[in-house]
Amino acid sequence: MSSNPQYLSGNEIRNTFLNFFAQRSHQILPSASLVPEDPTVLLTIAGMLPFKPIFLGQRTPEFKRATTSQKCIRTNDIENVGRTKRHHTFFEMLGNFSFGDYFKEQAIAWGWEISTQVFGFSAQNLVVSVFEDDDEAFAIWRDQIGVPVARIKRLGEDDNFWVSGPTGPCGPCSEIYYDFHPERGDENIDLEDDSRFIEFYNLVFMQYNRDASGNLTPLQSKNIDTGMGLERMAQILQKVSNNYETDLIFPIIQTTAQIAGIDYHSSDEKTKVSLKVIGDHVRSVVHMIADEIRASNVGRGYVLRRLIRRVVRHGRLIGISGEFTTQVAESAIALSESAYPNVRQREAAIIAELQREESNFLRTLDRGEKLLEEIINRPSSIQDEQYRPSSSPEPRVSGLPELRVSGSPKQKISGIDAFTLYDTYGFPLELTQEIAEEQGLEVDEVGFNIEMQKQVERAKAAHETIDLTVQGSLDKLAEHIQVTEFLGYTQPAAVAKVEAILVEGVSQEEAEAGTQVQIVLDKTPFYAESGGQIGDRGYISGDGIVVRVEDVKKESDFFVHFGRIERGTLRVGDRVNAQIDPACRRRAQANHTATHLLQAALKKIVDDGISQAGSLVSFDRLRFDFNCPRALTAEEVQQIEEQVNTWIAQAHAAKVEVLPLAQAKAKGAVAMFGEKYGDEVRVIDFPSISMELCGGTHVSNTAEIGVFKIISEAGVASGVRRIEAVSGPAILDYLNLRDKVVKDLSDRFKVKPEELPDRITSLQSELRNSQKELETLKVQLAIAKSDSLLQTAEIVGDHKIIVAQLEDVDPESLKTAAERLLQKIGNGAVVLGSVPEADKASIVAAFSQEVNQKGLQAGKFVGAIAKICGGGGGGRPNLAQAGGRDASKLPDALAQAESELKSALS
Repeated sequence: MSSNPQYLSGNEIRNTFLNFFAQRSHQILPSASLVPEDPTVLLTIAGMLPFKPIFLGQRTPEFKRATTSQKCIRTNDIENVGRTKRHHTFFEMLGNFSFGDYFKEQAIAWGWEISTQVFGFSAQNLVVSVFEDDDEAFAIWRDQIGVPVARIKRLGEDDNFWVSGPTGPCGPCSEIYYDFHPERGDENIDLEDDSRFIEFYNLVFMQYNRDASGNLTPLQSKNIDTGMGLERMAQILQKVSNNYETDLIFPIIQTTAQIAGIDYHSSDEKTKVSLKVIGDHVRSVVHMIADEIRASNVGRGYVLRRLIRRVVRHGRLIGISGEFTTQVAESAIALSESAYPNVRQREAAIIAELQREESNFLRTLDRGEKLLEEIINRPSSIQDEQYRPSSSPEPRVSGLPELRVSGSPKQKISGIDAFTLYDTYGFPLELTQEIAEEQGLEVDEVGFNIEMQKQVERAKAAHETIDLTVQGSLDKLAEHIQVTEFLGYTQPAAVAKVEAILVEGVSQEEAEAGTQVQIVLDKTPFYAESGGQIGDRGYISGDGIVVRVEDVKKESDFFVHFGRIERGTLRVGDRVNAQIDPACRRRAQANHTATHLLQAALKKIVDDGISQAGSLVSFDRLRFDFNCPRALTAEEVQQIEEQVNTWIAQAHAAKVEVLPLAQAKAKGAVAMFGEKYGDEVRVIDFPSISMELCGGTHVSNTAEIGVFKIISEAGVASGVRRIEAVSGPAILDYLNLRDKVVKDLSDRFKVKPEELPDRITSLQSELRNSQKELETLKVQLAIAKSDSLLQTAEIVGDHKIIVAQLEDVDPESLKTAAERLLQKIGNGAVVLGSVPEADKASIVAAFSQEVNQKGLQAGKFVGAIAKICGGGGGGRPNLAQAGGRDASKLPDALAQAESELKSALS
């Protein structure tokens, strides 16, 4: 820290950071919502997450530079909150971002400048880390910033290499640490020493693309992604021992302590942990509710509910018996409203959600206390036995748990039952231990921790691989509910009974608005995904209830309706109206019948032995995979399309029969790929055209399809081809898009649509000619520039050498220039360098035969020289070319080349 450090509040730190980068042409952008656009994560977990599509090349950035203060939530190590100095569920990440603009040198320079000159850190208090192979970053810190080598630590891939996934953009990181004890010296620096170091600024250099084989190639557009932890900066600048005692969190803790009638500083460590948990979690829930997240039993709603319950539980542990969360929330709102006005705007919703959740959970806690009292007072439940692990990971789902007390030498409440109280009834272990202690009992904490670890492992497995199937739960319910009766072939709507409601595969008696659910009805008009056809969409409605059905799948004989409750509370046993979306159904029917006609046309025109290898029938298109050893010709594709449209125009009526499987096959019905058939099958027959075994929905007459259009034909695997097409109402969407493109091109080129091909051909020809002229001019310019170097040739022994840098010369022209110079000087060596584009160096070496006889090979020589620029290359003994990623090192590389040539040829 500087000799006269200025105290900065959390708000001042945030504004200082944002203004620093705004003055350096960064656009200040508001924090994104805690509900991310990225469907792969529940909550916004990092400052870079809103920019992930840009970093992955999926979106073009509106600005080249940006800076943000992003609110984030992480709960992966929630048990550490309050127990360590810096673990939080809610935190703010200050960041500056470059999208293909500046890179390492500038990012490092600004990171150092804001740390030392703006926030006033002494260089003696700073240590930096770099990725173990990132010599470039190491050199910048050492040579340009002046950080002593002993205070630059190289770390491995786990610590200092950022990846977006197994493949895609990635790159090394460099981190800045604050050293609280520089007097301990620079020997044996261990950045894992939490008592001495705190990492507060992380700079990610996104410079590579990683392919499926793990190979790294430089990105054409390199990005910068940085993150500075606001809470950590506040701890350092405000000179407090942990993040919780900064002005960002401590006022919330003080409010809680006042409600509990205690003093934070004089409290024991256990009480302080509870106060810190409340301070952290209340910030989280305030911002989550402000971003319109509601407590529930699924997804981010469950995260919110869990955090609120932890707040209530820790309030109970420090002696707060009544409702208190809204008072603490008021303190959190007051702290946040200047930076995040929506917390004040959503104050009423925040208070209402907290009141409801706290009231409900307090009743749960009361129930847990009564259950625990029952075990303690029930002598028959006290047994002399040690902890026995549970035989099944499945939770008890009905009735009261069979709670046991075990013990020897002192009677204990078993770990299984303590965990059941905690996990099923939300009753905290600490309360179980306190009440048991009053009765002269103990809790088997070892057994509890074993059960907790098993739960963590199950949760981790569920997090890593989320199984969305509901088969397991349906198997349990099968004895109590009837299989679904499908009415959809003839009825678009039906009155049905709700047989089961599942939330993330778990059976529930009811579910409220906002919940993603899986519903089983006793009867349904909804088609369930099978035979390549996707499930129907539509609505399930009732008295005050609306459920939007987004998909339907079949598990055994149950039709599972996947959807979201938009209004009301749905309960098992409700009578509801199930209504498909007729427009979606018509589209699916048209596309499904079109696949049957397409297969018939392929057999007729290409090869009668063609068989289906897969299919997709959706609302907007169809896809048909088939076995064929060769690509179809353009004429065949056109003939197939014309044949299908002919059959459509002929208005062939469908004949639908349910027949024994053997009889259907005997009649010549074609089986659908991958389908399993029962003893009786449904046969879709368009006489003299197509007859297939199919459970899908179809038009009653081919004329209903309207028109059929093939979009593409391509190979997808060895011996497997794919045709993609559209038909029916989807044709209009396709034509509208094509028409828009054609109109746009016509307007741009100022020609009629029918003149577009000739105009594009003309432009391509003009472009090729212009490129040739440009290449010729580049070469002529390079030659002109190089000719002026002849007078600079030095005589070394019996040879002449020319080593020089030419400005703005592309690699090919540089090569031509080097060859021309060598021809003119005869016996000698020419090494030329240039910077053809930002951050890229190009080097060419041309050696005469006499120089080769001296043992110098152009390929090996230029490859070694290019390493100075962070690159490499090679070629023939007499002519070779190389490149490098660090253009700033080109003068050094050329100087080294000149020195080595003189030494070898003198």
